Amino acid sequence: MKTANSWIDRHARLLFPLPAILAIVVLIVAPVVTNFVLSLYDYFVGGRAFFVGLENYQRAATDPRVWNGIKNTFYFTFTAVPLQLLVGIGIAVLFNRDFPGKGLARTIILLPMVATPVAIALIWALMFNPSLGVLNYFLETLGLERSLWVAQSSLAIPSLVLVDTWQWSPMIALILLAAMQGVPTEHYEAARIDGASGWQSFWHITIPGIRSAIVVALILRAVDALKTFDIIYVITEGGPGTASETLNVLAFKTGFQFFHAGYAATLLIFLMFLVLGIAVLLNAVRRRTT
Repeated sequence: MKTANSWIDRHARLLFPLPAILAIVVLIVAPVVTNFVLSLYDYFVGGRAFFVGLENYQRAATDPRVWNGIKNTFYFTFTAVPLQLLVGIGIAVLFNRDFPGKGLARTIILLPMVATPVAIALIWALMFNPSLGVLNYFLETLGLERSLWVAQSSLAIPSLVLVDTWQWSPMIALILLAAMQGVPTEHYEAARIDGASGWQSFWHITIPGIRSAIVVALILRAVDALKTFDIIYVITEGGPGTASETLNVLAFKTGFQFFHAGYAATLLIFLMFLVLGIAVLLNAVRRRTT
């Protein structure tokens, strides 16, 4: 027993991290390696797998549908994330002040973030319905023309951005609110004494004080938005046509509707490097701001 205990003591620095290392290997490294190996094969589910090397990558690099998926992925991400940042900052500024019913209002604002994404998507799909949807009823009430929403190619991604913004702006607001509450109140008092306006205090005190939190929020949301699947697939399935088909949705269709598992794995490798590249770029920006 003493021998076992002494062995554990000598190797404690290796044993304690072992469960975390095993979890990383099983949950992250093994699936990525498996996916990469699968991408080297022409494999139709239920049939034989044929090794084709980098042919799937060459095909993907020249496939117009893949480039359309990449374009839609960037369009969705870089429209949704800045909009969510602006809305999140507004919510954070509002809740950084005291007003009656603040606790209840904060709870209501946070509800979209904790709801099930598929349930949210189903509700919004009903709201977007051109004939029976409540959104067109509101437009008519305001004297505006009815809209096709996700049934119109040019409006499909903006409509999905609306859903994603409604769902995830509260998360950005929560991060920024915590950062705002860490900005010393003495700075605002000094600015007020010097005659600074509310806008000047916000721009020269609040924004610099929460700059690191803004970058962190952008990284979290950008990485998540790049791989958004649930609301897009449930509401539009990538349609109409391929107007809202992101790379993630295309990979799902390729693997689970057309059963080309090898090519689907290749598309997921493309998506992984896309997300990784954006994350590295934003992380470099974060280091410069700290």
